[in-house]
Amino acid sequence: MILPMAPIMAKLEIVKVKEKTNDPSVHRHLVNLGFVEGADIKVVSETNGNLIVLVKDSRVAIGKDLAKRIQVKIKGDE
Repeated sequence: MILPMAPIMAKLEIVKVKEKTNDPSVHRHLVNLGFVEGADIKVVSETNGNLIVLVKDSRVAIGKDLAKRIQVKIKGDE
């Protein structure tokens, strides 16, 4: 599922971060924030599609367009 569809406060694992070919700096920005495959994250809150996400013990705000590039699964779901 994509990150905006994930339930609030569920333990999530990043499966894939989609790279947009015409702007690699966006992908690099997400990686620098800690959004990498295998990372454990949690959506703390959502407002109008914009998310506050717990990544590496830090709260990060990302817009819905960036969030749609991040595919996640609920931890424990195989």
